[in-house]
Amino acid sequence: MGSSTPPVPVLSPPPSRLVIVGGQRLEGEVVIGGSKNAALAILAGALLASEGETTLTNLPRIGDIRTMVEVLGHFGVAARFSQGDTAAHLDATRLTSSEAPADLVARMRASFWALGPILARCGEAKIAQPGGCNIGARPIDLHLKGLQALGAEIETGFGYVRAHAPKEGLKGASVYLDFASVGATMNIMMAASLAHGTTVIENAAQEPDVEDLGNFLNAMGARISGHGTGVLTVQGVDSLHAADYAVISDRMEAGTYGLMAGITGGNVFLKGANAAHLRPVTLKMIEAGMQVEEREDGIRCTGPDGRPIPTRITALPHPGFPTDMQQAFTAYLATADGTSVVTDQVYESRFRYLTELGKMGVVSQVDSRTAVITGAARLTGADVDASDLRAGAALVVAGLAAQGQTRISHVEHLDRGYEALVEKLQKIGAQVWREDEHGRRQTSQRKAA
Repeated sequence: MGSSTPPVPVLSPPPSRLVIVGGQRLEGEVVIGGSKNAALAILAGALLASEGETTLTNLPRIGDIRTMVEVLGHFGVAARFSQGDTAAHLDATRLTSSEAPADLVARMRASFWALGPILARCGEAKIAQPGGCNIGARPIDLHLKGLQALGAEIETGFGYVRAHAPKEGLKGASVYLDFASVGATMNIMMAASLAHGTTVIENAAQEPDVEDLGNFLNAMGARISGHGTGVLTVQGVDSLHAADYAVISDRMEAGTYGLMAGITGGNVFLKGANAAHLRPVTLKMIEAGMQVEEREDGIRCTGPDGRPIPTRITALPHPGFPTDMQQAFTAYLATADGTSVVTDQVYESRFRYLTELGKMGVVSQVDSRTAVITGAARLTGADVDASDLRAGAALVVAGLAAQGQTRISHVEHLDRGYEALVEKLQKIGAQVWREDEHGRRQTSQRKAA
């Protein structure tokens, strides 16, 4: 298939900790970056372009983006970054491989989203079973069920998934998802865009990231409708071409900074945040005592006059409260004047971080998918460990309000989802820095990452 362009290297950051001196009121403006999940899916979707160079802008400057671009490089995609790593230029005209390296897929679950596009382009694909954050079972059976409905033969074993399309190519079909899985919806939608005939995905995921991927594929020449609703229709086309596309803003980053403002009694403007995408979170912020002002160019979040108001939260697929925000919101509720109840109906193991929050004075009880949080008048700094991306975000939220110093280990998880975290926090008044394993300060997140 010809020689491939060397992939963009992913450098492993040196071990480091995040150090926070709590008690500072946050005030000012934070520029919200591009959506991590939308960007990763759109990067995978760029594999479908058989001609031209795709330019993606508003990419978040995080490690997962470079990991995904390295995955694309192993398939033969020519890739380069510009605009301070917020833009990527990708030429997938000549794919040289249909196999993704196991070490990269194990590092990041979203690498598995390449399965559908590579199968559609090459007629075959071999992808390692995915890794990523350890937050409970996230089976890939719905991905495989959908691809099988399109006619693919699937083999699993020895840690890999192998997929083969019929000689005549994939064929459109009706697919019902037992669970509104974001990843499965994306993978099936991408494969179906080059299938013969019409594919209808029922009980499709409705997240803004799914809608953004559909908009990108349509810009490439796909014929997709209903993306962002529960019934998604794809009219297959013969080929797709490159496109220029700007990724939506990251609602999880915006929500996290909003809660940081809330727990410190601060006032922060989230520039570029999409109010419609974040409304399930902002409505709960208001319920829990915060003030939220939606503007055309972003959202202003202001903390309560006193302690937060306790509330109930149930994490559900979109348009419900997002599971990726329940951790940071739980940290905010840890200082509420009363008892809050948080339930996660999406993943069954997303309360492990409460053990670490307990070291800071958070009182909680967990029963299966539900946590009862008894608000405390104050939290205290402690040495804690980030077990995954969103758990790390919860520890940062708590650390900003805690008395004394909080040191968070394994911040590489945070680097996967929050660009320039230290710099953005320092800009709005936080006392925060990174240090190496010897306690020496590191000057910037960019150098550490």
